[in-house]
Amino acid sequence: MAYDEELAERIRDVLSGERGLAEQRMFGGLAFLLGGNMAVCASREGGILVRIDPTERDHLLASTAAFPAVMGGRTMKGFLRVEADDVRTDGQLSTWVRRGAAYARTLPAK
Repeated sequence: MAYDEELAERIRDVLSGERGLAEQRMFGGLAFLLGGNMAVCASREGGILVRIDPTERDHLLASTAAFPAVMGGRTMKGFLRVEADDVRTDGQLSTWVRRGAAYARTLPAK
């Protein structure tokens, strides 16, 4: 399954105007990078993969509909998956995209 082009366009809209924004095919989806660091990805599995501060992981898992991101059988501690139904509205999507962008901006540029 390919990533959702409409979802990718919505992510683009949220991130428009960000300095250092780039797009790259990653993880079978379309990733949005800031300063070379992935912030969020329109996933081929539907929904998004969002980069988070690993110290916030447990809190976000307990307080949101997000769930652990697993790739190649390994749980990725700095990423969460959010289903398409949970980013259906612009407000829902914006919250996650901005969270991913905020964390990506704290990382050293590549």
